[in-house]
Amino acid sequence: MKFLPLALLALPLAACATAPAAVKPAPHIPLPTQRPISTVGLERVMGQTARGLSQAFGTPDADVVEGAGRKLQFGSRICVLDAYLYPKDGRGEPVVTHVDARQRDGSTIDRASCVAALSRRDGGK
Repeated sequence: MKFLPLALLALPLAACATAPAAVKPAPHIPLPTQRPISTVGLERVMGQTARGLSQAFGTPDADVVEGAGRKLQFGSRICVLDAYLYPKDGRGEPVVTHVDARQRDGSTIDRASCVAALSRRDGGK
């Protein structure tokens, strides 16, 4: 009973409240589509094992193992190629699933051009 006067005072204030505004749905913005990365010119490396890469390019300049993955790095006077190897379906010998390439100064270079340059490097260097 002692809260009745407070409730009566709050009643006129409740009448001033407005209904919440309707929320407009956000406009549909299509996500950008990613183009698949071409592997043309990379036939010599994609799907290769570490041994296959070493036979093609010589001793890697870096060999980094992290978990089930492995990165082999090969360099020439023209470019640096990073080959990433993972086991197929989580089993078996790791094979190249992705490659990155850059010029010695860090500038971009076509991955296939780097593979071609590495194919001509002398003595694994």
